[in-house]
This record gives sequence, structure tokens and C-alpha cells, in this order.
Amino acid sequence: MAAAEHGQVERETRAPGDEEEEEMESEGEGPGDGSSEGTAQSSSDEEDDKENEAEIQRLEEQLSINAFDYNCHVDLIKLLRQEGELERLRRARQKMSELFPLTEEIWLDWLKDEMKIAEEDSNREKVYELFQRAVKDYICPEIWLEYAQYSIGGMGEEGGIAKVRSVFESALTAVGLHMTKGSTVWDAYREFENAILGTLQPSPGSVPSAEQQQMLNAQLGKIHALFKRQLGVPLLDMDSTYAEYEEWSEEPIPETVVQNYKKTLKQVEKYKPYEEALLAAETPKLVEYQAYIDFELKEGDPARIQLIFERALAENCLVPDLWARYTKYLDRQLKVKDLVLSAHDRAARNCPWTVGLWKSYILAMERHCVDHNIVTENFEKALNAGFIQATDYVEIWQAYLDYLRRRVDFTKDSSKELEELRAAFVRALDYLKQEVEERFSESGDPTCTIIQNWARIEASHCNNIQKARELWDSIMTKGNSKFANMWLEYYNLERAHGDIQHCRKALHRAVQCTTDYPEHVCDVLLTFERLEGSLEEWDTAVLKTENRLSRVNEQRAKAAEKQAVLARQEEEKAEQRKKSRAEKKVAKKGKKAKPGDKRKAEDEDEEDEEWGEEAPEQPKKKHKGEDEKAEENETEEMEMETGLFGRSAPKKAQAPAKPTTSIVKDQPRVLHDANKENLTVFVSNLPFSMSDPEKELRKVFSDCGEISQVRVVYSSNGTFRGYCYVEFVEEKSTLDALKLDRQQIRGRPMFVSPCVDKNKNPDFKVFKYSTALEKHKLFISGLPYSSTKEELEDIFKEHGTIKEIRVVTNRSGKPKGLAYVEYENEAQASQAVLKLDGTKIKEHVIKVAISNPPRRKQTEFPETTRPGTPMVPRQAYGARGKGRTQVALLPRSLHRQNAPNATKTENGTPQTQSASSTGAEGEPKKMSNADFARMLLQK
Repeated sequence: MAAAEHGQVERETRAPGDEEEEEMESEGEGPGDGSSEGTAQSSSDEEDDKENEAEIQRLEEQLSINAFDYNCHVDLIKLLRQEGELERLRRARQKMSELFPLTEEIWLDWLKDEMKIAEEDSNREKVYELFQRAVKDYICPEIWLEYAQYSIGGMGEEGGIAKVRSVFESALTAVGLHMTKGSTVWDAYREFENAILGTLQPSPGSVPSAEQQQMLNAQLGKIHALFKRQLGVPLLDMDSTYAEYEEWSEEPIPETVVQNYKKTLKQVEKYKPYEEALLAAETPKLVEYQAYIDFELKEGDPARIQLIFERALAENCLVPDLWARYTKYLDRQLKVKDLVLSAHDRAARNCPWTVGLWKSYILAMERHCVDHNIVTENFEKALNAGFIQATDYVEIWQAYLDYLRRRVDFTKDSSKELEELRAAFVRALDYLKQEVEERFSESGDPTCTIIQNWARIEASHCNNIQKARELWDSIMTKGNSKFANMWLEYYNLERAHGDIQHCRKALHRAVQCTTDYPEHVCDVLLTFERLEGSLEEWDTAVLKTENRLSRVNEQRAKAAEKQAVLARQEEEKAEQRKKSRAEKKVAKKGKKAKPGDKRKAEDEDEEDEEWGEEAPEQPKKKHKGEDEKAEENETEEMEMETGLFGRSAPKKAQAPAKPTTSIVKDQPRVLHDANKENLTVFVSNLPFSMSDPEKELRKVFSDCGEISQVRVVYSSNGTFRGYCYVEFVEEKSTLDALKLDRQQIRGRPMFVSPCVDKNKNPDFKVFKYSTALEKHKLFISGLPYSSTKEELEDIFKEHGTIKEIRVVTNRSGKPKGLAYVEYENEAQASQAVLKLDGTKIKEHVIKVAISNPPRRKQTEFPETTRPGTPMVPRQAYGARGKGRTQVALLPRSLHRQNAPNATKTENGTPQTQSASSTGAEGEPKKMSNADFARMLLQK
């Protein structure tokens, strides 16, 4: 009976195309088909086999070096499947599945290959186990249907029908709520039960026995139940299901079912806009999924929330933030062990470069009491995941050390867990020093937070203050003894767990060694002695602090005096240069030339000497009626130099009187109109060979809008200086013109920047690109100079959607072997780093890293704190290199404060602009170095 049922159900539930496939296979069989062609192509096949084998060996060798190369795994699997290397293919798939969740395509290919082998071996259990693994990676209705179809093939075995029903029920739990694809699983389940019903129907003319009638009624009840369940789930195309139920059922549909169906239809209308948005959107549809998730979270149905997260992750598996949001929901709401741990595991395997996911995974394993060996094993995987910053390794080590600390019972003097914790601290420090520092040129832990935590544990939990002191001694020998906050951390530890003598000793050493905030440390020492010390100890502390602060003030005074001397030297040089220029101008006037030409050359030469490339707007036209005094005053007002302290340049040297007898003004000078700065752009780095710059530039900027005028700057001998000013009629034309920055003009990149008066906004800097960490952008170095943007796009587009590629060139337009590639998100960029760093392009080994330019060196001195003021914590090092703390040698009264909301420039436009940078009334007057020196001497 079971065998007959199996044969009939398998035929009735077979997929529509299976018979055609079998016919095609049978038509292709024959004793001599293709034999002649095979003989003719045997030599070429052998060559192909050799090439494929060589490629397979190369891919295997590459994976032995970098096991996280996803594309390499995929290519290897394709080649092995093509060659028919089943055992090697199985091993390759197994290795890939251990590192990454597999896609639907890879799983289906693997399952089909294993099903063929299982037919020969009659071993279906291995395939069942493989299906169980496949459905855990991503939500995939197609794999569930394949799973159910394969289980139907085993109905003839003992418990076969129960196995099929179990698979279908699991499929409904996983994807039955899927509005667009869930109905296929429901329909397949009903078809299976209908096929079972067909085997129970009595033959025509016969009367079923009581037992047969009972089995028949039970099977009818199962199908009725499936219809009712499906009609209670909001799915698309529910009308057809309801019509099918009406046609199938011999009895009227119960009123409760009808009411439930109508209620479900109303739910469908709520979900329909989100489903339609998904259908209309292009992959990966992240924005649409995010909106859908927000909606489901408000509705609060856990099953539907889980489903929409899984659907979103199936198409956005490389978005760490989405995984973090999903795992956070599971941790705080559902708290189901298997579900939580599975999601965390898949998150870490999909985005192994994201340290936050690994940290959450360790916490989840601890919450659900996972075996310690498994936690340690996953931590080791995290260390090999290839994080993109040194600080990421510090974070994962700290998370693991926290986990180990919570395992220790500190009521015991010694335990296995305590020794393991101490060994882990030692290993962490060695790992950061050797592995991390070798890769990133920094340990990622400049403030020694791991050693500090170790010292606190030894002092507070283990009552081993001597070990804590040894650890702090190692911290101070790493270059931290000059920082006040480090000494105060140690002092607080001694205050809480040590003794008075060591507290006093620590503060005395701090007064002697601290260079960043000596006043603060001195104040702490005096406060300590006021509470704990004797009169003799108080006198010693006062004497020591006075001597220390006296030396500090002397050093600051010497530094300020040195700065003043340098400033005077710079002023003298500037005076000499201006005097020399004035003498040259006088000498030129003695030569015979037309008066108009003399004046024009003189004025334009003065312009070129006074303005830099990114200076504010400077007209070239000159109007009649303006005297030379007005011209001189304007030039003197607009000129500016910036030094260490943002000083203004000294007044211009008085040039010898100009002879007026031979001067004839060609055109009066156009005064700078600050009201038109928003209508003007500064264009530089233009080719000097441009014969008619105004004409060519009008053509270049014609698409931006109506041009009011183009002011070209020439040198004194009439040659083009390579820069000019373009003024538009409308402000929006200026914004369009800025987009043409770096456009090639005769092989040179044209620089287009806003026209800004630097006297009024001295901190304004024109730099189009961000100088901060950008996790979605890559920095590539070591490129061949011949590399083009198109070649880079072909290489990098395989790892994600590229938004922009910028090849770095010098001012002449020649490539520098550097480039930036911007992806849509940080997940794609991280994948590209893992796969392309260290690869070759035209025999050049390239380096690929996340864009994080080092900070420009600044000569600012940190402001010291007065006793009793809060201390500013020391900044940690960035991802590229160590910063250096500068000693504050400038008195507070002379130190220029930074604006609290300093403007940042991006894409050539300031994001914010404070009143201090606009030249508003009440702005403090800018001071020169000579002014600073006079103030210091008066002190």
C-alpha cells in the first residue's frame, strides 16, 4: 500500500518540466552518438583539461593564502563542477560554507549533485542533512520546495509520509507568511494531501469499509484545515485560493472561515503598498525594506517581523547595520536560543570585517550559556576575519577578556578560570604588539586600556596591588609618563586599593614628569597633602610645585620669545621683498614705453604678486577717475598672510613716490565687490598656452548659465597667468560651475573653487574631498601610471556598485599612481579590501585600504588648564599613524581660541559659518607676531 501510494503521489506532484527533461535525456542516449566528434576534439579537450587543472591549483593556492576570498571560492567550485571532480568539489563547497553563507544558486547546484549520488548509494539521510543546512543560511522558498519534492521521493520508506508533512510544516513556518512566494508552498502542500486523498478513494462501484471511510474523512479534514489556514494568512492572490476552495468543497464554506477571509483581505491592503514598492524597486531595495521593517515593528507581530528581516537580509546580506538591527531585536524581544545564535552566526559570516557583530555574538553566546570551547573557537575566527582598523582588534580582545573575567570566581584565591584570564591578557598584549602593529604600524591601544583593565582587576578583585603596580609601571614606560591623565588614573587606583605612601610617590613623580597639564597635577598634589600630609610634607609639596611651575613658565616664555624673533625676521624679509618690488617698479618706469602700457603692466604685476591661487575675487578692469591712493588702500586692505597664530601681515612698506608726469591710466581699477562673491568662481591651473582664455572659458562654462564677465589675470609682460575669475548672473550658475572642478582642459585638471575673501574668512580652505575616515571609500596606491579610470572600474565593479572613481593627478594632469574608489556602502568597500589588497595590476602590486587620510600637521599649542579646572582627556591615535602631543608653551592670555563650531569644507563649500568668520561687528582685531611679542614683554 505504501509503495503504491508513493508511486502515485510522486507522479502527481512531479514538477511540470520533469517529463520533458527525462525525454530530452533519453533522446540524447545512444550507443554511438557523438563518438566521431569526441575523437576529433580529444586533443583540444586534453589541452582544456590541463588549463583547467592549472587554474584549479592556482585558485587552491590563493585560498590557502587568503581563505576569505569569496570570488575565488566561487570560481574554484565552478571549475571543479565542470571537470566532474566530485570529491574535490564537495570539499571546496564544505570549506566555503564554513566561512560564508551560500547563495541559493550554489546550494541548489550542490543539492542536485548530492541527490544524484544518493540515488546510486540509496543514502538519503546525507541529503536531508544538507537540506537542513541550506535552509538555515537564507530564507529561500525555492530550496524549501526542492526539499519537499525530494522528501516525497522517500515516501516509500518507513515514516516517509510523516517526513514529508514535517518538511512542509517547517516550510510553512519559515516562508508561509511570505506575501509573494508563500502561496506556492501552501499550494504544493495541498497538492500533496490531495494526492494522498486520491489513493484512499475507493474504486468505482465498491463500498469503502468503516476503516477506509474513517481514513478518507481524516484526509478530507486535513485538506479543509489547510485551506482554512491559508485563507487566514495575508497573501497576494487570495481570491484564487478562495475560489479553489469553493470549487473543491462539497459543502458550503463555514461563515467563520468567510469572516476570517474578509478580515485577512483587509490586512493584505495594509501590506500591499510595501509589497508593490518592493516589486517596483531595483535590487537591493534596502530603502524599501527598511520602510517595511519599520511598519512591521509598529504592528508588533514577531513572526512577520522575523520574516521581513530575513527577506531584507537575503538581498542585503553585506549590510552590517541591517544584521545589527536584526540581532538586536532577537536579543531583546524573542530571546529564543537557536534563533538568536543562528542569526548572530550568519551575521558574522556575512560581514566578518565588522567587529560590532562579533562582539554581539560573544555576548549572545554568553547569555545562552554556550560551551566555553565554542565561544573561544568563534573568538579565534574573529581574530582571523581581517578587520580594517587597529582599534577593532582592541575592541574584540576587550569583549573576549570581559567574557573571561565574568567566568572567574574571585572568592577563590586561585582557579583555572583566573589563570586563563591572565594568560589571555598576556596573549592580547603580545598580539597587539606583534600582529596588529606590524599590519597597521600602531597597536590600536595608545592609552593602554587593556593593561589598565588588567591592573584594576588585579587590584580590586585579586587584592594583588603589587601586580597592579608592575602593570602600571609598564604603561608609563610606553611613553605615557608625560600625560597627566595617566598619572591621575594610577593615583586613583592607589587611593582606592593602595596606601598613602604610594599615592604621594605617584603624585610627586607626576609633578616631575607631566608636560601637558602640570598645573592640574600640582593642584591635585596640594589637595592630597592638605588632607593627608604633615606640615613638613606640605612644605615639600609647595616647594616642589612652585619650582616645577616656575620652570614651565620659563620654558613658555622662551618659546614665545623665539616665536616673536621668528616673526620679526619674517616681517623684515617681507619688508625687503616689498621694497625690492617697489624699486623694480620705479626702474621699469625709467624705460621708454607707452604710458598706458606701463600703467597696465604695473598694476597687473602688483595683482599677481599680492594674490595666491585661491585668493578672493580680483578684477582686472580699471575705471577712470580713481586715484592711486584708493588703489593702494584697497590692495593693502585685501592682502593677508597667515602664520602660526593666524596673524595678519604687517603694513606694506612705503614705496618710493611714483612719477606722475608720464602715467596715463588706461582704465580705472574695479574695486572688490563682496556682494558678488556668491556669483563668482575662481578658476586656476589652466594651461598657459591658451591664446584666448576668455573665449575658451565662456565656452566651457556656457552650460552653467549666463556669464556676466570673465576676468583673466595676465602678468606684467602680457602672458596668461593660468587663472581667472568667472562671474555669473545667477547664484545657481555658480553651484553648477563648481561641479566642473577637475575637468580636463588641454590635458590639465582645471580647478574651480568658490570666490571667498580670506580676510573675512581666514579659516576657509578649498578642498573638495573629505579628510576624515570614509568607510565606503577606498584608497589605492601602487598603481601603474598608465592605469585609466575605465580599467579600475572593470576591476573594482565586481565587488559592489561604484559611485565614483577618482584618479589622483598632479597639477599638469599626469597620474601619481593613486586613486580613490567610492562604493555605495561600507560592506562593499570592505569586501573589496579583503579581495584586492596585495593583488597585481600590470605587474604592480597595489595596496587597497579604507580611505582615512592622516591629519595635517598643525603648529597649535594645547591650552593648559589652571588648577581646579577639568582636564581634557588625551586624544587616541587615528587609524593611520600616531599623533604627537605638543607641550603648551604659550601663556593662556596669548593663546588664540579655536571657534567652537569651526567650519568644515566639503566639495568646496563651507558647511557652517559662524559669526566669527564673517567679519561681523564685534570681531576681535587680528594681531601680528610683533603685537604678540610686545604683549609678552609687557607681562
